[in-house]
Amino acid sequence: MENQILIPQSALDFLQLLKENNNKPWFEAHKQEYLTELNHIETFAEALLHELSKTDVMETKSGKKSVYRIYRDIRFSKDKTPFKTFWGGSYTRATASRRGGYYFHLEKGNSFFAGGFWGPNAADLKRIRAEFDHDPESFQKILNSKTFRNTFGTLQGEQLKTAPKGFDINHKAIDLLRFKQFLIIRRFSDDEVLSPQFLGQALETMQSMRPFFDYMSEILTTDINGASIL
Repeated sequence: MENQILIPQSALDFLQLLKENNNKPWFEAHKQEYLTELNHIETFAEALLHELSKTDVMETKSGKKSVYRIYRDIRFSKDKTPFKTFWGGSYTRATASRRGGYYFHLEKGNSFFAGGFWGPNAADLKRIRAEFDHDPESFQKILNSKTFRNTFGTLQGEQLKTAPKGFDINHKAIDLLRFKQFLIIRRFSDDEVLSPQFLGQALETMQSMRPFFDYMSEILTTDINGASIL
């Protein structure tokens, strides 16, 4: 792996300056600096995609296409600052049989890699809960594995305060049934982000998501009897 590909200190410093000067005149005056730092992020994202593609089938075509635009959509937001103050991006897995997606967020004091299901639709949520009702142990085994706990800690996401409709509050898997989102997150310090080892750590983090993704992909592409719905 090309561990010499780094996130430079200047990439995080630029974001800090942008946060303090979040307006179009300042940004236009520093556009070349932005493009220089963006190139660093795109190069890193390309290297990460290259390595990730060795063990997963990706729809995202390039690191450049994975990186989000810096411009905010302010049409329906009370916050009218025009620019994002983080580097963000995502990788999409290919075909309907591979569910879940990878996300990265780089920002001074707030960098993380994440994956999962931010807003599952009603049908997917119903199918996931049906599986938890039928066999919670298989998913609990993934969450309790040493790799998962050391990398991500616990499953995260918005939860109901009570039992979902149709389920008993005393259900043995009520802690899973309450989830409305299914997110796994690993946070990184600034020193880790700037380290020569960060590319390898980022790849390892994404690869550690695979048992979670594989589980969700299997149940979301089959019915409760295990028959394919694709």
